[in-house]
Amino acid sequence: AAGRIAAAPRTAPRAADAEPLAGLQWDMRMIKADQASRTSTGSARVRVGIIDSGIDASNPDLAANFDAGLSRNFVTDIPDLDGPCEFAGCVDPVGWDDSGHGTHVAGTVAAAINGTGVAGVAPDVTLVQVRAGQDGGSVFLNPVLNAITYAGDAGLDVVNMSFYVDPWLFNCRSNPADSPQAQAEQQTVIRAMTRAMQYAHRRNVTMVVSLGNTHQDLGNPRPDASSPNYPPGAAYPRTIDPADCSVLPIEGPHSIGVSSLGPSARKADYSNWGEQITVSAPGGWFRDGFGTPGYMTDANLILSTYPKKRLQETGRVDAEGNVVPGFENSVFRSCTAAGACGYYAYLQGTSMAAPHATGVAALIVDRYGRPTAGGVTLAPNTVEKVLTRSAANQPCPAGGVQTYAAEGRDATWNAPCTGTLEFNTIYGHGIVDALAAVTGPYLR
Repeated sequence: AAGRIAAAPRTAPRAADAEPLAGLQWDMRMIKADQASRTSTGSARVRVGIIDSGIDASNPDLAANFDAGLSRNFVTDIPDLDGPCEFAGCVDPVGWDDSGHGTHVAGTVAAAINGTGVAGVAPDVTLVQVRAGQDGGSVFLNPVLNAITYAGDAGLDVVNMSFYVDPWLFNCRSNPADSPQAQAEQQTVIRAMTRAMQYAHRRNVTMVVSLGNTHQDLGNPRPDASSPNYPPGAAYPRTIDPADCSVLPIEGPHSIGVSSLGPSARKADYSNWGEQITVSAPGGWFRDGFGTPGYMTDANLILSTYPKKRLQETGRVDAEGNVVPGFENSVFRSCTAAGACGYYAYLQGTSMAAPHATGVAALIVDRYGRPTAGGVTLAPNTVEKVLTRSAANQPCPAGGVQTYAAEGRDATWNAPCTGTLEFNTIYGHGIVDALAAVTGPYLR
């Protein structure tokens, strides 16, 4: 319908680029989140769910926005996959993350502006842990279904889903290579995920999903030899028919798909692309900057919050909490005046790209949403409309193919691009733009 939704009241914003590690956040400058923070930082009434491995709520950049009461853990640790259980019943408490993946995602969305570490895209929104991922990285169906339906029941506004549902990369209804039992299992995944995502959508949950890291066109996929990836050794090769098979949740209903870019704004070599894309965002690319001093450096990746415990387990932080010599350019510690310290590390992936779009979506909900008794609400279709209309259009690469020969990749990594300036299979509707999203009149 015509008519612009009135802006919501807000407190005076603070500048995100004043944070101690902001100079390392090229990603925030690419999407103009630093500039957007002078207009809007979101608000606590917007609730963002991180459907992932957990959130380390001890980090002061995350503690400021973390809602422990709303947070849930739907995962029981599996020792064969996740290592020895640390808590009774193999169920970790909320505010805990043995993996680091969810903590990194959460920081990109909503690390607070508090004079410590980094700032997220929407540094004043509420963070809700909705754990569905195992410590070891697997993400299985039952916890995911619980997480998505909980997001709808709990009134979450946006969820970030940087994963695919294991053990099948592609879920096929009738692949001739699959046994009847395997076909039935994949049919169940497709039906269940479709219902859960439709349920959340009806309850005004905007679902932002990573496009995946297998460097392929999801509309024209390669044969899959990685599925099923659990139990170990069960995988076998299959030809994939895109009309019969889908990656979930990215190819589920109402998903907002995000591809990954490096600092040069080129598609990262590992990133998937295709007609399933909605927008693009910085996700880091180690090999970006060929021919410059930045080539193959961690500074090309995304810096965000990371658990101290995980850094200690991997030998990058010592028992006293100090960064181990040799890691000073890849791991950082930042402490409050009261002595509470947060830790920060670099990662890359479409997992890192999606939370940039999630943060912008959260700003959009705050900017255009309708106040409710419990917070604010905005229809996901409206969120997507503003997100895509405000994105910065990018054309296909010259010649219509993104190549990576200079970076040492063979022709199997090439990414043919189809479409227009307004929408194409590498950039979607464009690179998300936080400043445009919070300042432009995109609903008329």
